[in-house]
Amino acid sequence: MTEKDADIIVVGGGLAGLAAAVSTARAGYSVIHLAPNAPSDRRTSALMMPSVNFLVSSGLIEEPAEHGHPLTAIRIIDATNRLIRAPETLFDAREAGLPAFGWNFANARLLERFQAAAPSNGLITRYESVTAYCREDGIGVVTLSDGSTVGAPLVVGADGKKSLIRAQARIAAREHNFEEAALVCDLELSRSIGSTSIELHYPHGPFTLVPAGGKRANLVWIDEGKVLRDAQASGPEALLSTFQQKSQNLFGALKLASPSVVFPLSVLSVAQAGSGGTVLVGESAHAFPPIGAQGLNLGLRDVADLVASLAAADKTALDWPDQVSADYSDRRAGDLARTGTVVDALFRSLLAEMLPTQMMRAGGLWALKLLPPLRRQAFSLGMGKRSA
Repeated sequence: MTEKDADIIVVGGGLAGLAAAVSTARAGYSVIHLAPNAPSDRRTSALMMPSVNFLVSSGLIEEPAEHGHPLTAIRIIDATNRLIRAPETLFDAREAGLPAFGWNFANARLLERFQAAAPSNGLITRYESVTAYCREDGIGVVTLSDGSTVGAPLVVGADGKKSLIRAQARIAAREHNFEEAALVCDLELSRSIGSTSIELHYPHGPFTLVPAGGKRANLVWIDEGKVLRDAQASGPEALLSTFQQKSQNLFGALKLASPSVVFPLSVLSVAQAGSGGTVLVGESAHAFPPIGAQGLNLGLRDVADLVASLAAADKTALDWPDQVSADYSDRRAGDLARTGTVVDALFRSLLAEMLPTQMMRAGGLWALKLLPPLRRQAFSLGMGKRSA
């Protein structure tokens, strides 16, 4: 009979995987976290208030102000030369009765904080790669790069878009790769953007500046992959000149505060987020372009629902891992479908050159600008609030 080394194995060393490992261990389960070594993550994550509240309530962070910077407004500027342009639109958190929509965090700093929140007992972290996964006698058996194996009744795949856990659990996924990519880096501005996120929308995606404290901002520029790689290869001075033009000189002279990195963009969705003692969290289950700040927010909602499914399961039953994976899949289905549809449609509308689509997008932003009830609904969806 296959031996059990822990209650749960979490595969994946990113923020969603670490949050899952720490949260399930804090819930009283014995956990093995398999996290292969990876370079430091220079990106940032804009987490909406429901995600921030989950991090605080679960003990993953304490005061948000100790780790990030508030986001109190979102300013959208149509910078295209299209025949029909959308109006400039400002979303202010005060309209939703909130001091902030959320907080912007450096991923590397969040990772450190999650590690510090790990319980002293019940969680073992091994910095090793995984080469195979199968299930034997109700146990998920994970093979490591040195040929050894570890086993647990429940296995959590948090190993990214190319998830080995998802593939070997035979959970179907759909993926579409875009020609567009994202360039990210940190900038020093001459004029602070305060706590307002600025999105300048261009034909191949937005040029977004997210507050990072003081006069610093995190840049996320989406454009055709070749355009971004050519800009990156042109050297620091030419790259800054491009940034200056893209920012429409609204923030004075710019300086690079970090190296730039280019990431390919794709969308990925799964038929079900859990099955037969396997569950998927983070980009193993879903991936979107960085539009609407849904990436890690959705991953943290995965973790919250995983913890809820574990709390609802009867751990004395032999089939408790199947209970958990089935319940988790049911809990995640609506959120994943709704968010995936909205984010994919929004991203494709930004790229569309067809006149009817331009009219619909411009009309939609006019409606959001002029109708407070509709704007509040957009706030709720964008922040990932659940239906009652």
